[in-house]
Amino acid sequence: MYETNRNMTTNKINRPTESELEILQVLWTQGEATVRVVHEELSKTKDSGYTTTLKLMQIMFEKGLVTRDDSHKTHIYQPAVSRSSTRSQFLNRMIDGLFAGSSAELVMQALGNHKTTTDELSKIQALLDELKNQQ
Repeated sequence: MYETNRNMTTNKINRPTESELEILQVLWTQGEATVRVVHEELSKTKDSGYTTTLKLMQIMFEKGLVTRDDSHKTHIYQPAVSRSSTRSQFLNRMIDGLFAGSSAELVMQALGNHKTTTDELSKIQALLDELKNQQ
């Protein structure tokens, strides 16, 4: 049975740190995983000890970022926050902090700094058309 941390205050929004975000990326992809699986996945791109991953995941549980099933010998973790809500938190913070609240400035910076495929441009145009029609 998955448990959530009952000590977490429901009004407080816990933003993941960069390391916690890397763990969440693994969990979002896998759906659920043990500390060992998460650690092995992280080890492909980063040098980190198993105990560091374990401690981070314990902290993430305390913060309410993950749930865990402790009905087996090995704990199985699942993300307690969605990828989309986490993206929104970070994006809103970035727009406010780096772009003075201007989403247009963010988009222009992003499109100017990265090569965009024709497919991506079509999706962006479709979104812009949809937003124009809603006004």
